[in-house]
Amino acid sequence: MFNPFLINSGPFNIKEILKTLKVDLFIEEDRTIENIKDLFSADEKSITFFHSKKYQNIANKTKAFYCITTENLKDYLPQHCKPIIVKNVLVSTSIITQKFYPNSIEDEYDNTVIEINKSTFAKNIDAGKNVLVGKNIKIGNNCSIGHNSIIEKNVQIGNNCKIGSNTIIRNSIIKDNVSILDKCIIGKKGFGFFPINEKNLRYPHIGMVVINENSEIGCGTTIDRGSMSNTEIGKNTFLDNQIHIAHNVKIGDNTIIAGQVGIAGSSVIGNNVKIGGQAGISGHIKIGNNVEIGGGSGVIKDIPDNSKVMGYPAKNIREFLRDSKL
Repeated sequence: MFNPFLINSGPFNIKEILKTLKVDLFIEEDRTIENIKDLFSADEKSITFFHSKKYQNIANKTKAFYCITTENLKDYLPQHCKPIIVKNVLVSTSIITQKFYPNSIEDEYDNTVIEINKSTFAKNIDAGKNVLVGKNIKIGNNCSIGHNSIIEKNVQIGNNCKIGSNTIIRNSIIKDNVSILDKCIIGKKGFGFFPINEKNLRYPHIGMVVINENSEIGCGTTIDRGSMSNTEIGKNTFLDNQIHIAHNVKIGDNTIIAGQVGIAGSSVIGNNVKIGGQAGISGHIKIGNNVEIGGGSGVIKDIPDNSKVMGYPAKNIREFLRDSKL
């Protein structure tokens, strides 16, 4: 599911895209590009990017006709996909993403909001004091919203949902029977930028947050929206207080995460996972199904299904306990 809320300024001719990137590449065909997508979701009408050998298996199967990449990675692409060679793939991808979605960089406050008691939701929502709602939102039946919360533009909330006090939600789809407790920030842009000279280049965030059915988000939790894909929380997954979920993270179903856990960007957490308090999960790694991670652990590499790990770096719990006795 792609973000239905952002406005795409495309399509653009491939030659215009090359000109924007200042790339001198001879193109015979006059092809129109409708979007920019990641390797997995890209189709023949979109441009994609390939920046790390870690994604070579996905790159080899991409359906995109054009890919922003490097000289060292171009040979992993399928024959139909023409490489666009650049020095810095992520900076170039950021430039083209901003071309398609110029409003995806900044997160200004929503100046369209009004008091909920002056909106069409006044009769259907159990709302506290000083609740504000923006444009282009949907709220289902039997929902409640606590004091001082703001549902900004571009949000869909399902049936039987409970939103706590002092919470802000934007660019998100909340499914049925979800509880989001007090002081949460859901759907803001992620922490993505490139240091360039004296000015950091912000990375566009064109994804959204999807929280699936029967889940609970604890107090003070932040969930960033995705950059090139969505940030997703699975069904019946419970997050404790003060957890940070970075952009593009995917968390599976029936997972339980204790307080003060941080999960860095683009990591994938499987189903039926248990993570103890204050554990840290590095970015771009995969944690399998039925994994248990002890509190305070630091996970810096992939963990296979049915594992129990602890420590820093996280290792098999039997090995950790043995080493701790030495």
